[in-house]
Amino acid sequence: MKEAELAPELHLQEPHEPDASGLLTRINAPLARWCMKLSVAGLLVIVVIVFYQVFGRYVLNNSPTWAENLALVLVLYVTLLGAAVGVRDAGHIGLESLLVLLPERVRNRIELVIHVIVIVFGGYMIYNGIVLGLSVSTYKIPNLGLPELVRYVPLVASGVLVILFSIEHVIALLDGTEVVPSWH
Repeated sequence: MKEAELAPELHLQEPHEPDASGLLTRINAPLARWCMKLSVAGLLVIVVIVFYQVFGRYVLNNSPTWAENLALVLVLYVTLLGAAVGVRDAGHIGLESLLVLLPERVRNRIELVIHVIVIVFGGYMIYNGIVLGLSVSTYKIPNLGLPELVRYVPLVASGVLVILFSIEHVIALLDGTEVVPSWH
């Protein structure tokens, strides 16, 4: 007899993988996981940079001048990638408490409208990120030497991700299925 049959309550189940029935889901699920992993890694790097800056200032009496600007740039990447994953995993702020009270047909229509609005917002993120990034691309970030454009790359990338993830939700609503969160 197998171990799982002898003590089924002790048998650990494998993590639930997203339904890979659609091409977009097969692309978006791993993409969302990688974005979240990058965000977590970026957050850890920010902690190390801030610790190094504090150590340099108060222990070495020689604060690194690049640390604050690099931490600020990384905050943009961490925040915007994490926010895009929040759209896919439905972790964003919503009025679900009010939607639950509505009939399913009305609720699905409202959710469709919400996802279309989010798609439009993602488009504006892309457009404005490109316009703003190009307008400052010749300037350099002080103490880093990087072009100011790097501050706007996460805005454009997040806009693309928000659109992809919202389209996946729209398809799922039209098919009568749900998008399984990729991050557990």
